[in-house]
Amino acid sequence: MRLAHWAVNAPLRPLLVAVFTASFVLPVHAADLITITRDALDNNATLASARSEYLGIEAGRDVARGGLLPQISATGNVVHNQQYESQTASRVDTGTGETGADGSVGGGIGSAGTSDDRFNTASLSLEATQALFDEVTRQQVAQAERQIDQQVYLLAATEQQLLIDVASAYFDILRAHEVLEARMAQERAIGRQLEQAREQFEVGLIAITEVEEARATFDQSRADRIAAESNLQVAFEALEQFTGQRYASIEALGEDMPVALPEPSSRDYWVEQAIERNPQVLAQQAGIAISRSGVDIARAGRMPTLRAFGNYQLAGSDIDGTSGRDSSSQVGLSASLPIYTGGSTSASIRQGTYQLESSQYDFESQRRTTIQQVRSLYTQVSNDVETVEARQQAIVSTRSALEATRAGYEVGTRNIVDVLNAEQNLYNAIASYAEARYDYVVNLLSLRQQSGRLDVQAMEDVNGWLTGDSVNFTLPESGNNDRHQRALDIGAPPQPGS
Repeated sequence: MRLAHWAVNAPLRPLLVAVFTASFVLPVHAADLITITRDALDNNATLASARSEYLGIEAGRDVARGGLLPQISATGNVVHNQQYESQTASRVDTGTGETGADGSVGGGIGSAGTSDDRFNTASLSLEATQALFDEVTRQQVAQAERQIDQQVYLLAATEQQLLIDVASAYFDILRAHEVLEARMAQERAIGRQLEQAREQFEVGLIAITEVEEARATFDQSRADRIAAESNLQVAFEALEQFTGQRYASIEALGEDMPVALPEPSSRDYWVEQAIERNPQVLAQQAGIAISRSGVDIARAGRMPTLRAFGNYQLAGSDIDGTSGRDSSSQVGLSASLPIYTGGSTSASIRQGTYQLESSQYDFESQRRTTIQQVRSLYTQVSNDVETVEARQQAIVSTRSALEATRAGYEVGTRNIVDVLNAEQNLYNAIASYAEARYDYVVNLLSLRQQSGRLDVQAMEDVNGWLTGDSVNFTLPESGNNDRHQRALDIGAPPQPGS
């Protein structure tokens, strides 16, 4: 797609070019984040609609500007004419009072006649006008320019929303996959515990209550695993909405991805960036200019208009068998001044003033909302940095706690419920760690979006955190290659007399 002859302020052009050219960079990787991002920029229906809407707004500017350019029109016609006439004449009495044999008074003679004329006429008229002073049209052109500016910002906002939607959907898949891995490992571990509890009950080593405890915990772990499988499937299907394509696998996020505060690490900096660059804020600000132009258009309704005109007329006919033609031409100026319009002009000014006031409040509302969102996201990202570290440490702690509980189970100081709870705590910690990592990535990108700094380059930076390992759209199979295999060893049960 190519844009030609757009009239956009210089600061807006780089933003517009970025919106329209980002989708034409050829993908170089498999189904990683940047490949899917480019697919979305090329195929997303919402973004395509926004691009078409921009082109429509741009064409509207040309429509308005046409009223200030010369207007030339030609009118011609050819007509076949038929005229019918009927006449009757009678002689008036001369004073004798006699009536003729034919019934005429005074012996006069009556006569009647008809005629049927057919002829053709043709005419041609050419007229040209040029607006010399038309304040209404001029203000309409100015308003159309402001509408183009606003549409640039709205288009950028649509693109940035698409980028964050794609990133969220992408990392939701990875999040669901890691949670599913943890839930499947948990189910296997508790399933093995249930089997051992049954064997011990059959030989009289434990009571039936411990078997039922293990069964209840296993049923809950199975339900958690089913829910995780569903979440993974839904996450994969959600990605198709943004690109119109299906992906069999995507790349995983590396364990060594950097988790740090946003740079620069100043909340005020990100707030200032949002006020200056957030496309929604800038679009609302452009809306004020549009409304102000509306007031100017209404006020211009009181101004006179002045136009130059010229016309040429040519007419011909063949009446009475004689061909002839006439021509005339005029050149001059025409002016008009509205004196009274029934109060509609004053009402239009009031209407435009209220709309201007409304757009100013809309801008202030958007500005406040954006500032609040940026502050909240910066706080969330800062907390995410600490949360990721804490969740990672929680895995170490819960694993140590599980090993200690197993040891206590072996010597009889802990029961099976303690072991099951320790296992659940470990896998919950693993799932929470995955949640924390992906929350950090998505919140960081959301902060860039609200600050007006989310673009393809930002997505490429995050794409560098991927490892190249595939996450397939197939549910993980049970096997010995589980990275949580160590947690499957629940320890030996207590022996009688030990």
